[in-house]
Amino acid sequence: MTIPSAAAKDLRAGLEPDRFRQDVPLAPFTTFKLGGSADWYADVRTADELATVTRTAREHDIPFFLLGTGANVIVGDRGYRGLVIHNRARHRRLDPDTGRLWAESGAVVYPDLIEHAVSAGLSGLEHYVGIPSTVGGALWQNLHFLSPPPERTRTMFLEEVVHSAEILTEEGERKTVGVDYFDFGYDYSILHDRDDVVLAATFQLHADRGRDRMREIMDANLQWRAERHPPLDTEPSVGSIFKKIEGIGAGRLIDDCGLKGARIGGAMITHRHANIFVNVDEARAADVCALIELAQNTVERETGYRLETEIDFIGEFAPPTDAEPTMVPKDPDLVTAAERAKAS
Repeated sequence: MTIPSAAAKDLRAGLEPDRFRQDVPLAPFTTFKLGGSADWYADVRTADELATVTRTAREHDIPFFLLGTGANVIVGDRGYRGLVIHNRARHRRLDPDTGRLWAESGAVVYPDLIEHAVSAGLSGLEHYVGIPSTVGGALWQNLHFLSPPPERTRTMFLEEVVHSAEILTEEGERKTVGVDYFDFGYDYSILHDRDDVVLAATFQLHADRGRDRMREIMDANLQWRAERHPPLDTEPSVGSIFKKIEGIGAGRLIDDCGLKGARIGGAMITHRHANIFVNVDEARAADVCALIELAQNTVERETGYRLETEIDFIGEFAPPTDAEPTMVPKDPDLVTAAERAKAS
């Protein structure tokens, strides 16, 4: 995509030269480590820069996509025709008197934000350790996890500690809104239906739980995730591929159809968790899409349920891969969470 020189000049304003570039590969900025390049790329480091670049893109009718940790997106092999705004606005500020933690929307929830809060003896964020997300992404999906062990009686939602947020509305107004504005639900916020951009958020935390107990919760939750989720540094993924099916579970349906270990090209359904696909060998987006189609068609044919994806597909996707599905046996040294549960 060609951007008019006047628009490019406006986008460059206030950014160092190396932070506004053309033809930038996006794979290194995603947890799946695949996909093509962005025609244009802006690396923003403050909430003000994020607001300015977003406004400029809107004013010049430039298609844009906001990228955080890249943990819930698949970028097409042919890349993105437009501007990718990489949100790395990570300033944060803690008020120990009120227990409020303010952070820009590009701040990483774990470890940065959680470690800051726990070190200060403030509770509320420790539940979400190990989930790759920025503050903006966490509000987008209403980040959630199981309540503390050993009871694990309910799901904890980020909305429970959100006090307020500064946003740039789709109409171009910069304003502060309360938690009710987001209309939070399960994996949902109003951001799914409005083109608002979160610039910063304030969390209301509490000193009602000791540091030792917070560390216990963090360790237990990290262990829980390690038993079910492949390590991102060696097995890149985007977490769950399909939406939750109440009372059944997408992963269970895929597992019951015998698809753990199914591989197409460089993408595979991990034996750790049937709802997670991993990049095992320079996978292409086309490989992942073919594997998604295989899972959807097999589950629908054998169970009657239609799986729906919960990830974002960004950019242009190449024609389907011609690689044939194969089955990869489970590593005998790998003990899955399901096997642990049966053993106990």
